[in-house]
Amino acid sequence: MNPSDSKPRPGIPALFTQPPPIRDPLITETIDLQNATLEKCLPFLKGIHSTQKDFNDHGVPALQRDLHISYLYDALEDYPEGFVAMDASRPWIVYWALAGLAMIGEETTRFRERVITTLRPMQNRTGGFGGGHGQTSHLAGSYAAVLSLAMVGGEEAFGLVDRHAMWQWIGRLKQPDGGFRVCEGGEEDVRGAYCAMTLISLLDLPLTLARALKRGRLDWRAKHLKEVSPVALDRRPMAHTPSVLWHVCLSWDPPEEIFNRHMDIPMLVSWLSARQSAPEGGLSGRTNKLVDGCYSHWVGGCWPLLESSLEGKPDSTEPPANSLFSREGLTRYILGCCQGNDGGLRDKPGKHVDSYHTCYVMAGLSAAQNHHYRTDSSVASNNFSSSFSWKSSPSRDPANVFSRGDRLEPMHPLYVIPHKAAEQMRLWSEAQPLTV
Repeated sequence: MNPSDSKPRPGIPALFTQPPPIRDPLITETIDLQNATLEKCLPFLKGIHSTQKDFNDHGVPALQRDLHISYLYDALEDYPEGFVAMDASRPWIVYWALAGLAMIGEETTRFRERVITTLRPMQNRTGGFGGGHGQTSHLAGSYAAVLSLAMVGGEEAFGLVDRHAMWQWIGRLKQPDGGFRVCEGGEEDVRGAYCAMTLISLLDLPLTLARALKRGRLDWRAKHLKEVSPVALDRRPMAHTPSVLWHVCLSWDPPEEIFNRHMDIPMLVSWLSARQSAPEGGLSGRTNKLVDGCYSHWVGGCWPLLESSLEGKPDSTEPPANSLFSREGLTRYILGCCQGNDGGLRDKPGKHVDSYHTCYVMAGLSAAQNHHYRTDSSVASNNFSSSFSWKSSPSRDPANVFSRGDRLEPMHPLYVIPHKAAEQMRLWSEAQPLTV
């Protein structure tokens, strides 16, 4: 029987159980792939797939917490030789597993010694971390390594980072136009800038770099913000969209000021809204792309920043009753379509689970379950006080359809690690001033 004709479980709105009433009459390879993806998703969205279990009154499957914990623990063990292609992503493998465990409520500090032992050989004397032993320092690997050390916490983990060498290395990556190369001799893009600003703010690195960190950055930032439009976003690599927003929020200017000053917010809201598919409820990376679980974070992670910039600093910590995106749709896609049978999360039905998707699908679910806002309560004494003023509270969206036991821990919307982990690394770094 065609899944489109099968009766869904009770409690599931028709929006999520049948194809769109208006279909594109033009048949292309893209349309065929989108239709095939929809057919694979419908049995899961209807709650009638044979592998699903433990449904709530809304027809949403339970988060298979224990299976995901077991999967993430296994992800921190030895990898088989077939994973040699991941040798340049060792800090990421650590980060993905630790972030997933943190969101699901596991204690990550228990891995402190192992993480320190794993990452120590990847740090180069000239500054920064490589993707593996003996590899060139790279902003992406350094980003993942520092976030992992923040999550295991403690003076030994924080002290592993050679902050002075890191500071000098980032200074060599800084470009006259305000951007950053991802490695010495490498390309320059906004993802590298986001990683650099993450490192600088968490490690409290001085802004008086050899090439003056601030010099040119405001113009460079404005240039990239002007490119945040539907046409420009669809021409950029897909992961650049949130990187622009995260990067500008790691700033000495609060997001409610910088967003409204430089961005066409109605166009951005329109573009982001169009990334959420119906009936699937999940997100895609750009126009005419298939829904993919990882964009629950890479695109979904834009919404907390945008919503907060529009709200400003609220008078109350009580979350608003409604959202700019469908939290229900994203929740149904993640819990219905992205959970693997034996733990871990995936892109979509028919795909294999992996640590990358497990981390970022869970990050999207966490963002959908929690409301993020800024306050004036930060005590950060550095240039990034607004970055450390973020707080969160459980979402009270009337369309919340997950069970109480399926709630994940909130993650800092800029650093994608627990709020406490970001704050502790910042406090420790501020107490260890660098001699410039």
